[in-house]
This record gives sequence, structure tokens and C-alpha cells, in this order.
Amino acid sequence: MVEVDVKIQAGDLYDYLLMHTYNGPSGLLGSCFGALLVVIALMKSQWIYLIAGIVLLAYLPWTLFIKSRQQALNPAFLKPLHYVLDEEGITVSQDGVEQKQAWEDMVKAVSTTKSIIVYTSKVNATIFPKRELGNQKAALIEMISTHMPPAKVKIKE
Repeated sequence: MVEVDVKIQAGDLYDYLLMHTYNGPSGLLGSCFGALLVVIALMKSQWIYLIAGIVLLAYLPWTLFIKSRQQALNPAFLKPLHYVLDEEGITVSQDGVEQKQAWEDMVKAVSTTKSIIVYTSKVNATIFPKRELGNQKAALIEMISTHMPPAKVKIKE
């Protein structure tokens, strides 16, 4: 069993949103199209393409930044969340309210340079910021890796 208290900050949400968006088709397509416009602008000396490409490349990260700041104001993120990872799944509790998610219901587990993320659905996830884990990081990774199929776990240390 692994127990950890996590305080989610705007930067943690931004890290998750960036990873989630740029690993999906819309983020990849938007980035490729923006980069293509910049290349066309440089080849043809057309400034309108350069401006459009830069706007396209900057729009998504900027909107995700704003969204992460707004989400961080959600009352659920203002106080620490208490997580318990055991043989059955992940239990999160805060202010006497408890919610449990079974391991077999987890979609995937990934890592970024700042977080370990366990997807509880295609769009929802539990974020474990590495700065909050301390000496529990290895135990948390082991617990996830033990209880989820290897094909669903993409965690780099």
C-alpha cells in the first residue's frame, strides 16, 4: 500500500494538458499545419503565412496555459488530495469524501518530466506531481506497474 498527499498546482495541470493534447490527433495536426505554414512563409517570403503559422503554433499552448490557471482555482485543487494505492485500486479522499477507482478500470499510466499520470478514462486522469512524491515515487511506480498490464504503462523514471 502506498499513501501520498498531493497538492495540485496550475503548473501540474498545464503539464498534463500539454501532454494530453499534443499526444492526440488535434494537437499533432495543429502543430504540423502551423510548422508547415512557417516553412512555406520562409520559402516564399510571404509574411501572412508566417503570421498564421506562429499564431497556430502559439494558440494551443496559450489557451492550455489559461485553462490550467482557471482549473487550478477549482475548490478540489485548493486543498491537498489524499491518495491510497492498494491491491484494489486508487482511492482519493478530501474533506471526508472518498472515491475509489479499480485497477482494471484504469486506461493507461504515463509520465512526463514533472508528473506521473494515471488515466481513469480517456479524458480524466489522476496526476501525481513528482515534486510531491518524495521517497514514495519508486513505490508508487511499482504499485502502478504491478497492477496494470504492461501495455498500458508508459512510465519513464
